Amino acid sequence: MKLISFLLPALLLVVLSVSDSRSQSSEAGVLLGTVTYKGELNKSLFTPRFLRPAVGIHYRKNINNHWAHRLGASYGVIEADDASSNDDYQKRRNLSFRSPIIDFHYLLEFNFFPYQIANPKSTFSPFLFIGINGFIFDPQAELNGEWVRLQPLGTEGQGTNAYPDREKYNRFQIGIPFGGGVKFKLSRRFGMTIEAGARRIYTDYLDDISTTYADKAVLLAASGEEAVLLSDRSIDGQSIDNTDRQRGNAADRDWYMFTGFTLNYSLSKRYNDNCTPFKGKLR
Repeated sequence: MKLISFLLPALLLVVLSVSDSRSQSSEAGVLLGTVTYKGELNKSLFTPRFLRPAVGIHYRKNINNHWAHRLGASYGVIEADDASSNDDYQKRRNLSFRSPIIDFHYLLEFNFFPYQIANPKSTFSPFLFIGINGFIFDPQAELNGEWVRLQPLGTEGQGTNAYPDREKYNRFQIGIPFGGGVKFKLSRRFGMTIEAGARRIYTDYLDDISTTYADKAVLLAASGEEAVLLSDRSIDGQSIDNTDRQRGNAADRDWYMFTGFTLNYSLSKRYNDNCTPFKGKLR
């Protein structure tokens, strides 16, 4: 299933590339915006202090004025920390992380009003989208002034005989992107989009936190001192044994979201101005 989900955007790109360009206008765009995440270290996608810069590119093929395919890639670095929380438990836990996110996505868009940049009658339209995405992430934590990759360390005992039910997570995952925004036509060739797109994903390890504290002796033997230090950074972690105490909540999967402005350029002079496919008009 993961392989099929990874190949689907590439297959759709081929299909769209060979489709009838005489009747379907196409656009290219650049995203400038932000990325944020929801998980153990941040309880909301809308926490302003954890918004970080993001960029992206995309290619859109309009089926007609109301429906469009879109393929794209976005990049940003999510991060959060317990120290910024108002929750006493989080402050005592004292964990932090950052992770780059490379996101590849296919979206199906629906415009509420007739809209294509190539259509001289278009002005603006709210829109919604849903699709499928694959993404690569790599959680890291700072130790002695250096950023250390966490997945290889198995900070919750992943990959050890002591925790056979905990396998090391795959840094490539899939998800379901959905969201919406507003499209505006700026000129004969240019348009702008304001949008927000959340990702419903199927891993709880964006921040490398999910289950319980592992036995430090097991971590030391399996991955060394760095794994021990980065698995438990709690205020009282040096004075008590936190083994098997709650570190995260595996039942609550993580999320991330891209928001921002997109500048779009029409690659076509032809467009389809009704909901009957393959009936093109000249500008």
